[in-house]
Amino acid sequence: MYEIAEDVLNMVEEPNYGVRKEFFRHKNTLLFHGDILNKELFDKQFIDLIVTSPPYNVGIDYNSNDDELSYEQYLNFSEQWMKNCYDWSKTQARFCLNIPLDKNKGGHRSVGADLTKIAQKVGWKYKTTIIWNEGNISRRTAWGSWKSASAPVVIAPVELIVVLYRDEWKKTNGSKISDITGDEFKDWTQGVWVFNGESKKRIGHPAPFPKELPYRCIKLFSYQNDLVFDPFVGSGTTLLVAQNLYRKAIGIELDSEYCELAKNRILKETGTINFELNGKKNITT
Repeated sequence: MYEIAEDVLNMVEEPNYGVRKEFFRHKNTLLFHGDILNKELFDKQFIDLIVTSPPYNVGIDYNSNDDELSYEQYLNFSEQWMKNCYDWSKTQARFCLNIPLDKNKGGHRSVGADLTKIAQKVGWKYKTTIIWNEGNISRRTAWGSWKSASAPVVIAPVELIVVLYRDEWKKTNGSKISDITGDEFKDWTQGVWVFNGESKKRIGHPAPFPKELPYRCIKLFSYQNDLVFDPFVGSGTTLLVAQNLYRKAIGIELDSEYCELAKNRILKETGTINFELNGKKNITT
């Protein structure tokens, strides 16, 4: 169950010095220290599903990433990494992109719409958008013109999970083994997901997302033994959830400290997610 497929091993073990460095290998998971903007990282189509949350460009204090680019620079950055992921994806690959609806730091920007448009520009096809309600409206401090039509500020306490695909939406390849329950399928195919975000302090990363996000995306959009890819590993949430759900996983992370954080979380939290498999409750090991 945990052996990485031969074609994937051949791909990741090709000499590629100076481009990427294998940081960690555990069971069905590989983590590379490298830059997702480098199109030489891989030269084959290997991805079945991408689940990621890229930098939002809102001034988060990452160790190794500049999160205060001009908006034009940020859109160019987004186009580069999404094009690379497209080139490395199989024809039936899916892409779950967690991004903000909009932002107002440094000027109001329609981030969700702009990044969705860029994804389609590089070749991805649009399927749907899931609204993730974190329920964080209580955190707001800016109201604009209080109780006045002069200049009110409207803030939506939601993020987006934009669902895209490469060439074909219908999935005919892979193991054909789904582990999603009937109740989960009915609930998650409704376009609004409600669950809490993750604590920065608890995880030790400035912008973690909760396990629930990749857990739902992986179970809804992939089969067991599919390969899940995260180009911005961060604290490792996508990789550890994929491993616990009997998927193969490959991730890229620019910062060595976050690589270490992801490694430690994967080692510690493997086998911690319960899920339904063939009608029986299971715990991955």
